[in-house]
Amino acid sequence: MNESDKNIIAVGMSGGVDSTVAALLLKKQGFTVIGLTMKIWDGSVKCSSTKSGCYGPNEADDIANAVVIAAKLGIEHYTIDLCGEYNETIIEYFRDEYANGKTPNPCIVCNAQIKFGALIEKAASSGIEFDHFATGHYARVQYDSDKNRYLLKRGVDTTKDQSYFLYRLSQRQFKKTLFPLGNYLKSEIRNIALESGFEDLLEKPESQDFFECDDYGTLLNYSGKSGNIKNAEGKIIGKHKGIAYYTIGQRKTLNLSGMKEPFYVLNIDAGQNEIIAGPKRCLLSNTLIAGDLKWIIPFNPLENKTLSAQIRYRNKPAECVVSLVDNGSTIVRFASPQEAITPGQSVVFYDGDTVIGGGIIRAATGAALE
Repeated sequence: MNESDKNIIAVGMSGGVDSTVAALLLKKQGFTVIGLTMKIWDGSVKCSSTKSGCYGPNEADDIANAVVIAAKLGIEHYTIDLCGEYNETIIEYFRDEYANGKTPNPCIVCNAQIKFGALIEKAASSGIEFDHFATGHYARVQYDSDKNRYLLKRGVDTTKDQSYFLYRLSQRQFKKTLFPLGNYLKSEIRNIALESGFEDLLEKPESQDFFECDDYGTLLNYSGKSGNIKNAEGKIIGKHKGIAYYTIGQRKTLNLSGMKEPFYVLNIDAGQNEIIAGPKRCLLSNTLIAGDLKWIIPFNPLENKTLSAQIRYRNKPAECVVSLVDNGSTIVRFASPQEAITPGQSVVFYDGDTVIGGGIIRAATGAALE
């Protein structure tokens, strides 16, 4: 950012170490910093919190922490109520996907539509003035003058890189976005927090999921309709309690007995209200089809070039070739079989450390082991 751009930076503050250090670094660089914290939990879902997450009853404590941190940093802080927007956009999406036999990724949708969308818009419409928006994500945004566009790149700390969750942001959003932690290692951020008097944040557990409760059933608001569990040959081998409670690759709660080896969810047929289960080796596939594509840079020059892709956040990048099927979908052929390719999840494409774009997985094809 140029010196002339050093105006007011709004930082999305969660009450955790990463967003705190992001605000601290920006303030040290001479920016005027303000804090914004989303309120998304309205208590309408029954939940006895059992883990750390961004949606749940612990939100009140997180907001209180953000207020205290902002005061310690000497910056203004605002809490923005987005309960209605979050319920309408994220919770309904989550419920619909599970009800249709898919596994959603609410963090990706939230980033594009809520955190980098509704939060900024509502704050601005409330009269809060700022020029850029920053978060504690481990990712980097760079402007490419040759391509005349903003590029999204992996964070320097590949063990914490969060670019996977950001591929659906637009050029307009990238233009106003800063990721102060993108060039740091997590260990460096922890040291900065310690040296700056925020050692208490180092003990706070990091969010591991979007929902704080173990039982998604309370969030789904879905009693479920029991149906058959079948093997790959179509033989009924058990009963499920409702397809919304299952995802591809899941073993827990299948409750199948008498199998010669452990069985996993291989496919979910929402139309027939059936689950297909089988051995773990049957989860391997060489190809997938994805739709609802979002490109950060033009894809055509990269078609049929060897790229890498991630089919979920924690997966290692896998070598692949990507080909467009039509304007709305693409086929991805992997150099080696991938396990538990899951409809509803995102596949994100990389050229080196640059995010090309991604899409929503529609189906796994080309089973590696028949």
